[in-house]
Amino acid sequence: MLKDLLDDPAPPPFALLARAGRPGVELLLGDVVDVDRLADIPLPDGDSPATLALIPYRQLSERGFECHDDGAPLRCLRVRSRSHLSRADVVAAVSGDVDVAPGGFDVADDEYADIVGRVIRDEIGRGAGANFVIRRDYLARLTGSVPHAALRLFGRLLTGEPGAYWTFAVHAGDLTMVGATPERHVSVDDGTVVMNPISGTYRVPADGATSDDLLRFLADPKETEELFMVVDEELKMMSAVCEDGGRVLGPYLKEMSHLIHTEYLLEGATRLDVRDVLRETMFAPTVTGSPLENAARVITRYEVGGRGYYAGVAALIEGAAGRLTVDAPILIRTAYLEPDGTVRVPVGATLVRHSVAGHEVTETHAKAAGVLAALAGSGRARRSPSFAGDPEIAAALTARNRTLAPFWLRPQGADAARPTLAGRSVLIVDAEDRWTAMLAHLLRRLGMRAEVRRWDTVGGRPADGDAYDLLLAGPGPGDPRDVADPRIARLHDVVRARLAARRPLLAVCLSHQVLAGQLGLPVGPLPRPYQGTQRAVPLFGRETRVGFYNTYAAGLAGAGAGAGADMPPGVEVAAHPDTGEVFALRGAGFASVQFHLESILSTEGIDLLAELVTGVLTPASSPAAAAPRRG
Repeated sequence: MLKDLLDDPAPPPFALLARAGRPGVELLLGDVVDVDRLADIPLPDGDSPATLALIPYRQLSERGFECHDDGAPLRCLRVRSRSHLSRADVVAAVSGDVDVAPGGFDVADDEYADIVGRVIRDEIGRGAGANFVIRRDYLARLTGSVPHAALRLFGRLLTGEPGAYWTFAVHAGDLTMVGATPERHVSVDDGTVVMNPISGTYRVPADGATSDDLLRFLADPKETEELFMVVDEELKMMSAVCEDGGRVLGPYLKEMSHLIHTEYLLEGATRLDVRDVLRETMFAPTVTGSPLENAARVITRYEVGGRGYYAGVAALIEGAAGRLTVDAPILIRTAYLEPDGTVRVPVGATLVRHSVAGHEVTETHAKAAGVLAALAGSGRARRSPSFAGDPEIAAALTARNRTLAPFWLRPQGADAARPTLAGRSVLIVDAEDRWTAMLAHLLRRLGMRAEVRRWDTVGGRPADGDAYDLLLAGPGPGDPRDVADPRIARLHDVVRARLAARRPLLAVCLSHQVLAGQLGLPVGPLPRPYQGTQRAVPLFGRETRVGFYNTYAAGLAGAGAGAGADMPPGVEVAAHPDTGEVFALRGAGFASVQFHLESILSTEGIDLLAELVTGVLTPASSPAAAAPRRG
């Protein structure tokens, strides 16, 4: 069968897939169909046992998010024929030369380093989000048949990247791609959803990795925080598509030939159509950023053109009605072979508050290295020992979970329910950050009835929340003082109206800053952002570890004795004893927190949430004193 493809000067549409955990290689032949929306992806039927959908980044517009529209089609291969081949037979059949002239990146190293600096300063430093992925493309030229070159490159990657989640070659009309992606984005099997956030990157030296090197990598706070940030972001997605949220399993090592990553698995149950799961999880924070909606805007500002299929997914849908499965890896570490011979390998680095420009430039080179080695004719993996059984590495990985929230590390049954909250209703105002999906999940586990609504569907009038026992004003990106921004202005209106009506209110992160400003506290940028940081803080007589994702904060008028004395009577303040940075507020009928109760970084998050909500709903029991207090 493979020989027929190699002998055919114009081979029909095909896909070769080598998937982790499955023996051999699958050869799929079929018909190409382009559709407009994910809901239009043709499902398997009597004529086609499977559909391979190639979902481009521009499909993000289905969620109303901003992106360059480059016209890349949502292309589907309706499978008509399926064969299973041995890896050895495939490698032998597709061996041969590929004539590729060396190229270079479209964005020069110094220009990319400048972009890194601007993103850190102008985006993360101004509250736009916690992390962003900006791509650059390696460009080269291919001579000869594009589909035949894809088959040969597939064989080289099959031997050169044994740790890949999918190694694949797809030729579908004028679209040809070949790659070895390490990362499952999402899979659904018999209603079980699995996501696989991977972040933190160790570059394997030419002479191989050592356990000492890896231990230093695992101890690096930047690499650790990167992974926790994407876990939180994908828990937002899991909370939106799974009735029981997402249980976190791991962490593990993901070992590739040129790179070693750290990863978690997230697992939950869903009743959604697999296409709806794909839509609600567009796209992975590891290749976009967080919060996702604003990350899409930032990507559009800093990237000149469309992404094509980079950061999108390849989704293999199988099964029958009612028992459909989907396996969808992220389209990274992939070469795109254009009909005119252009070869494009897009890569990106995750930019966080303490990124170093030179390191991020080097990371993009390393991420392209596996595919570029195949293009150059090197099909052998680097010789490094596997560290899967190393007890010191295992201990270092396990240690990462010690201060994480147990709620997300165990099955989420009804054991969190609080009788005093059972049946109480809450309206959650989403300010463009799906932390609100996680908050809704936690509140439902506490026994409440939770509804999430976008900020622009909630008015600044008391009546908009009167039907609910509690209004929760949620987090989001941006400067809380910028009332010229309609979203920020609406949050101010919502918080002001709820306070004036003396109706129960809980405000989180951005909305906490809005509330603090309305109570007369100064609000401004921090000396350094705390995006994706776990901190131990004093909170109303206790110390607890919680997750911060903020660039702005409220502060007391002055540190030391008398700080905050000009606050309204009855408001209790939890603040840093030296700097006056405000972590939380509470009073009769309201409470607010700067940190994220719902984050995996908030060790006691669900218990703190239960306590704050109970106090807000029963103000007579609030511990707030008659004058401002700090704790």
